[in-house]
Amino acid sequence: MEELIVSKEELVQMFEENKIVDTGRGWLMNNKLIDIIALHEIDPKFLQDVTNAKFYKLIIKG
Repeated sequence: MEELIVSKEELVQMFEENKIVDTGRGWLMNNKLIDIIALHEIDPKFLQDVTNAKFYKLIIKG
């Protein structure tokens, strides 16, 4: 599996430019299913909002 780490701003831009598409059943990038994982600087169990991460890992499932 290929992984890519992007900033929050880059992730938003990828959605705006349709590089990542929300199908309602998952996210597609280059016609491949991906997972988006928030990377937090602190333990996520203390966070209320997962959208507040500074960076995100995109895992391309092939």
